[in-house]
Amino acid sequence: MTTSPPQIAQKKGEKQRSVHPCNFRAAGRLSNDNARGLTSIHEAMARQLSTMLDAFLGTELEVKLGAVDQIPMHEHVAELPPLTYIAPFTFSDVPSTVIVEYDIDLVFPMVDLLLGGIGGQVNEVRDLSEIEEEIMTDLTALVVRQAELGWRMPPGSLSPAERIKSSMLFQCSAPNDRVTCVRFDIDVSGVKGALRFVFPTLFLNVLIQQIKLDQPQERGAVRYLPGAPLRERILDCDIDLAVELTGLRVSVRDVVAMQPGSVVKLRAPVKTPGMLTASGLGLFEAMPVRNGGQKAAQLGRRIAPAAWERK
Repeated sequence: MTTSPPQIAQKKGEKQRSVHPCNFRAAGRLSNDNARGLTSIHEAMARQLSTMLDAFLGTELEVKLGAVDQIPMHEHVAELPPLTYIAPFTFSDVPSTVIVEYDIDLVFPMVDLLLGGIGGQVNEVRDLSEIEEEIMTDLTALVVRQAELGWRMPPGSLSPAERIKSSMLFQCSAPNDRVTCVRFDIDVSGVKGALRFVFPTLFLNVLIQQIKLDQPQERGAVRYLPGAPLRERILDCDIDLAVELTGLRVSVRDVVAMQPGSVVKLRAPVKTPGMLTASGLGLFEAMPVRNGGQKAAQLGRRIAPAAWERK
């Protein structure tokens, strides 16, 4: 005999519960304020790295912050270029590892400059020799010291370990663990490549706490960074977008006779364009197309603004 679970009647006057679905995959994601804080300090770090590498390599170069992303470790490993130079650093305060990565195309020009060369593009893609390994070890130590300054951490907080291959990154973080990847785009002697710092959630939490301590806060203020401007928040809003045929007339007889599987003749030529509408307001003429395995719309002539601005 099967019985259904008893229904608990809500007591009169009891406050109604508010129950919402929880997406556990979203746990640990950066808030807007934390993302802006990380972006701000790493933009400053890009300028500091540019000055340091310029003096150390003896040539002009450009360092720019490319992106600050959060992705699972297995996706990050899958995106790594072959022979990427990977150097782990252990953090003294928490059991966490910070990964420093260079594109191999960027490594050879820097090594060549330090050996007295001109630092151009290399034709042969290969692994590093012992001498080149030692040079990159010293260079990476300088880069990490600069990162400690940018993160407002005591010198020596990060201790170097031996260089590893990309397959060994799963020893630092589990494949499904979400890691933060800070990418700097570097242009040295006409060769472009990326320098990345990759760290797990434990280190990210320490870094965010440090950012909050360094930011001046007003008494009673909840946020330590200004909120996004109104225009930016409006641009992040969601609206209903549709591609539809407008101005069609269908007889009531055809509508009443509709049932699953029936075909209704719209009496419109196939070449007649539809209309892309946003919340019911027409913006562009549009034709239905396919983009890979997804439905899409190819935009044509823009609808005259006077037709919808009055609304």
